[in-house]
Amino acid sequence: MGQQAGRRSWAEPWKIKMVEPLRVVSREQRERALADAGYNTFLLRSDDVYIDLLTDSGTNAMSDRQWAGLMLGDEAYAGSRNFFHLEEAVQRRYGYRHLVPTHQGRGAEHLLSKVAIQPGQFVPGNMYFTTTRAHQELAGGVFTDVIIPEAHDPSDRHPFKGNVDLGALEALIAREGAGRIAYVSLAATVNMAGGQPVSMANVRALRALCSRHGIRIMLDATRLVENAFFIQEREEGFATRSIADIVHEFCSYTDGAWMSSKKDSLVNIGGWVAVNDTALFEELRNLVVLYEGLHTYGGLAGRDMEAMAIGIEESLQDDYIRARIGQVRYLGDLLTDWEIPIVQPVGGHAIFLDARAFYVHLPQDLFPAQTLAAELYLDSGIRAMERGIVSAGRNPLTGDHTRPRLELTRLTIPRRVYTQAHMDVVAESVKNVHDNRAWARGLRMVYEPKYLRFFQARFEPLPSN
Repeated sequence: MGQQAGRRSWAEPWKIKMVEPLRVVSREQRERALADAGYNTFLLRSDDVYIDLLTDSGTNAMSDRQWAGLMLGDEAYAGSRNFFHLEEAVQRRYGYRHLVPTHQGRGAEHLLSKVAIQPGQFVPGNMYFTTTRAHQELAGGVFTDVIIPEAHDPSDRHPFKGNVDLGALEALIAREGAGRIAYVSLAATVNMAGGQPVSMANVRALRALCSRHGIRIMLDATRLVENAFFIQEREEGFATRSIADIVHEFCSYTDGAWMSSKKDSLVNIGGWVAVNDTALFEELRNLVVLYEGLHTYGGLAGRDMEAMAIGIEESLQDDYIRARIGQVRYLGDLLTDWEIPIVQPVGGHAIFLDARAFYVHLPQDLFPAQTLAAELYLDSGIRAMERGIVSAGRNPLTGDHTRPRLELTRLTIPRRVYTQAHMDVVAESVKNVHDNRAWARGLRMVYEPKYLRFFQARFEPLPSN
């Protein structure tokens, strides 16, 4: 018998072994919950949320092997065997010589900023990330955006919108001098640009440029595995290379990295900073004792380090990352088919709704992305988050709002947690909010914390006319 041609679907490379019940609260309950939370989705109780797309940080479902690894935790204060398992995994898969574990990525950012930035030095990067920039500025650094211009246009379909603008970086070096550059802060799959990747050609060229000037490159490797997928898919010469091989080569062009293992490494807590320079490592290892814990646990339990080591291996499996990004694209394709304005091309970890295009009648000072996150929760109990003017904070010199060109609301997909049916529900809710967008009034901020205001700020809706 001859073969029949037809549609062939893909499926997740795992099966469900345990379930966690979800609760749907009524519209009236959601209205009360949102008001109590000051219209900030970070301040909602998780019990009042139906589908939680606030973040992919620490919200992953661990595998049976990772859960088994928890039982192998060596909780010795010093020299835990799990540290050496984690160290070996990082050295083998990422290629760095020295490892310092931390309780999460934020701890790693803090340590690196403290030891590698002198007050007044510039820290060029391919678009800011909130906590990264905050630590760099607290250390006295001056963040400077050197991402390519295409990254600021949600509709531009450049395949590597995370690339560093090498001309802009060279101009900064020429103007300020290489000695005033602390390091280049390179993010893989740039979060604030919509999860957009960096090409291998770009990081190679960046390495050559920085080597000429004696400047270090420090990598935010938090979502490097997703970046490697896009290189494999889009960049010539990589289609037959494994994800693990691409990750290793990418890291080879950098001098060190920090990681929030709560993303790619498929765990609920943990992070690390790794470097090649022994002198820099000694500073980091000494400082971690002050802020995090001994250098062989860095604020983590032994069981957490074991789960991280296993998660690193699982994250590099090609079939896993294909399914992970496939689910994000499934949601993106639904919204694109309905002509919902989102950042294109679809990134690796989230769908970013273009709140400016949703609410063309709302000026940015009325917080359209925050408004959109609130409206989605009211419509269906789905929790998203703002990535616009609230996240950008204030200019440290003028005190005025920083007004980014991108005003986005992020629908972040936790790894191995939700099904395609959940994505259908999300898409239908987004469409309903989009259909009713003309009724949105915007918000005003009534409480603003000093640091990282998007986590704890409170808002109230503007009165209807």
